[in-house]
Amino acid sequence: MGALLRLHGYRRSSTSYRVRIALNLKRLDHEIVPVNLLAREQRGDAFRALNPFAGVPALEADGVVHAQSIAILEWLDERFPDRPLLPTGIEKRFAARELALAIATELHAPLNSPVLEYLKLDLGHAQAEVDIWYWHWLEKTLTGVEERLRQRDTGDFLFDAPGYFECVLVPQLHNARRFAFDLGPYPHCMRIEAACLQDPAFAAAHPDNQPA
Repeated sequence: MGALLRLHGYRRSSTSYRVRIALNLKRLDHEIVPVNLLAREQRGDAFRALNPFAGVPALEADGVVHAQSIAILEWLDERFPDRPLLPTGIEKRFAARELALAIATELHAPLNSPVLEYLKLDLGHAQAEVDIWYWHWLEKTLTGVEERLRQRDTGDFLFDAPGYFECVLVPQLHNARRFAFDLGPYPHCMRIEAACLQDPAFAAAHPDNQPA
């Protein structure tokens, strides 16, 4: 008997977007519960009772709540082994994790909404300065990701089909465009993104196709 999956997330949150892609790739039925980050719903008592980290996504599975998107991706692969996100073989699994975690830890961490709000509202930086901060970290990490992909001579995906890495890459590139970042120097990343966006699992997870 399958678990009842309920994903609490925000449509433009890249971490929520990751998990939506993963659920779709694994063809797992789930319910979307919108959390409006702009209205600070994640900071209210009701949501904090669900997820004490006061952030999205939060995935409910038969009454148990899981937080932190990368941990959720790993949990999904262990709980629902069909259509695995991670490839077979220790070196391939390491390669997928290396690239995904570079984005999740070195790039997403300094660029998430609470950090950007702190820079602008608490420290008083102008939007132009916040944009420079955003572009700096994108360039630093995507340069490394791009070089790794070049070294591996990747095709449409890191391996034979989209999985763990692509779940993390595509949402971050979507956000990069929102901040007018030039993705021209990253052709391997862009080629993988273009191939992924042809997949119905990615199309259905796109922020434009989510409830408000």
